[in-house]
Amino acid sequence: MRSPIVHHPANFHLGPLEVTGFGLAVLAAFAVSQIICQRELWRRGHDVEADAIPDIVLAALLGTLIGAKTYYVVLTGDPGAFFSRGGFVFWGGFMGSVALCWAVIRYKKLNFLRIADVAGIAIAAGYAVGRTGCWAVGDDYGRPWNGFLATQFPEGAPPSTVSVMSSQFGVSFPAGTNPADVVAVHPTQLYETLMGFIMFMVLWRFRAHTNREGWLFGLYCVVAGIERFIVEFFRAKDDALTVGLTTAQIIAITIFSIGVGLLVTRRRPVAAV
Repeated sequence: MRSPIVHHPANFHLGPLEVTGFGLAVLAAFAVSQIICQRELWRRGHDVEADAIPDIVLAALLGTLIGAKTYYVVLTGDPGAFFSRGGFVFWGGFMGSVALCWAVIRYKKLNFLRIADVAGIAIAAGYAVGRTGCWAVGDDYGRPWNGFLATQFPEGAPPSTVSVMSSQFGVSFPAGTNPADVVAVHPTQLYETLMGFIMFMVLWRFRAHTNREGWLFGLYCVVAGIERFIVEFFRAKDDALTVGLTTAQIIAITIFSIGVGLLVTRRRPVAAV
């Protein structure tokens, strides 16, 4: 049998300050997103929108943190989870980010769909970078598995022990299994990083499309919905609904449908940008 990878968190200290790989990845993700948005808007000749991107990215960061945590608290029913280090849920962060960015864009009297058309590329790139942070801290891992790249998270958030997998994720183990045993699981953080990079490449390929503004964001919603729907089959979760799908998969189908709607309604060709 193949020996699993044993993961250890990527944390270090700068004096009394603890720096985590997750925090660095989040900062890098938003920095990359800002660069992509500004450069693409400048390329298209939308200088006013490009100059507003730093404020919009700040709104995206705040909206992501607030939305991700709020979603997790609602999902778990534990208000105390709002102050824990873990529990940043992607769809909650996505919805919070879009809502706060929309408010800032509206306040600045700018075109939301114009900015959204390049934001899809940036979100995909930021997602790929940000998911490396989940790997760095051992968060968001998958179901038990012993195949290629199977990974144990003895210091994960939370650790992938029999006790955690059974109590938090509803995984069943043979009677007599030691609750302290560390379980090898799917490294879904790596799957998400790879799929995020593929999404970015697809969106980058179509960045010079000639459809109406907002079409490319529709394409992002389609590929993001597909990505999330697929990865949910591998993640360690215990929130399956009566239809056999997780809450995240239901949201993924909704986002996918919105994307299809944007692709259809914004597909009328206009002059190339």
